[in-house]
Amino acid sequence: MTNAIGSLPPLNGLRAFEVAARHLNFRLAAEELGVTQGAVAQHVRGLEAELGVALFERLPKSLALTGEGRAYIADIRRAFELISNATANLKPQPVKLTVSTTPTFASKWLIPRLPDFRAKHPDLDLHILATDRISGFQADGVDLAIRYGRPPFGTGLIAELLFEQEIIPVCNPGLIAVGAEPGDGQELSHYTLLHDAHNFWPEYIDGFLGGADPALFRSISFSQTSHAIEAAIAGQGIAMATRAFVSTDIDAGRLRQVFEGVLHARADFYCVRPRYRKSDAVDKLQDWMRMQV
Repeated sequence: MTNAIGSLPPLNGLRAFEVAARHLNFRLAAEELGVTQGAVAQHVRGLEAELGVALFERLPKSLALTGEGRAYIADIRRAFELISNATANLKPQPVKLTVSTTPTFASKWLIPRLPDFRAKHPDLDLHILATDRISGFQADGVDLAIRYGRPPFGTGLIAELLFEQEIIPVCNPGLIAVGAEPGDGQELSHYTLLHDAHNFWPEYIDGFLGGADPALFRSISFSQTSHAIEAAIAGQGIAMATRAFVSTDIDAGRLRQVFEGVLHARADFYCVRPRYRKSDAVDKLQDWMRMQV
């Protein structure tokens, strides 16, 4: 049986030739390979001697491929590409998971916790699909969705409560000092209220601050809760926010809870997935989210 491997030219010579052919310069090839310029030139000369043809024309300040060199380099590059692809295919490929979330959940809850997830599950790659549009498990390739609402969320789906939505008023600690909080809705009207699309302020004022005329209040409205939170961090007013979304900012001293009253929303956050689609990777992701809560 013929040994095909034995008929190959020296692999070091082939590698030196391929790199030198890209740079048309032995010095630059040596820098890429981490060897001396003389070593590259020696490998190429050895390859030319083995093949019995000149692969380069040695010019005063550069190299030029000969006709044989141009024909040879095309096949050599394809061969190296095949070796590279074959090697990559041997390595375990990370499992990719697509998670559908709202933009605020992604930016204020999931992303700050991703370093912990990467440390615990380096074999899982996440694609975060953050949109207010409800993404489809089939059409958008979603593996796990974080839904805001109340189950059921659809036929063939299973939902598990991630956390209940507790709404609290928050502001920059420099805006309202501890002990100087407004005593009622009338005093609150001296501050700018930051609204999002959910608009929890009227319910909160009626329930915890004795009510007030809405015409008294200055306000700024945002389409995304995350933007209202960022405005609060910047000291532009007081925002109503889900406790889970601002807990990191409160711990870091960027925000503080203004009043003790907690508003329990009529909708919560759930992990939703297809009932009959089994996946160990999704199980790991969901278990990790549960532990974070």
